[in-house]
Amino acid sequence: MSAAEELQRLADLHRQGALTDAEFAQAKARLLNEPAGAPAAAPSAAAAGINTLRRSATDRWFGGVCAGIGRATGSESWVWRLLFVLAMLFFGTGLLIYILLWIFVPSE
Repeated sequence: MSAAEELQRLADLHRQGALTDAEFAQAKARLLNEPAGAPAAAPSAAAAGINTLRRSATDRWFGGVCAGIGRATGSESWVWRLLFVLAMLFFGTGLLIYILLWIFVPSE
């Protein structure tokens, strides 16, 4: 989307009352001050948490997935182990998810 189209969209939202005057001015200034090709904004907290997800090298039973998730979420690893075991009771879903995470989540 071009800058002109984005400005038009912001103006429409402001006219409809979805944006306050301050929000409109802030969004417009951000849009006009960004160089072309620059990232839109910093990643959200959820995205930052996912980017920091790593399998544990020390607290592991099999692949370190549960300890890594526990560290990323701020909870105990045994809680995640219990959740995966309970999910395994439902047609092996927990095992499938665990194996996929073991494959795709990098080790620390």
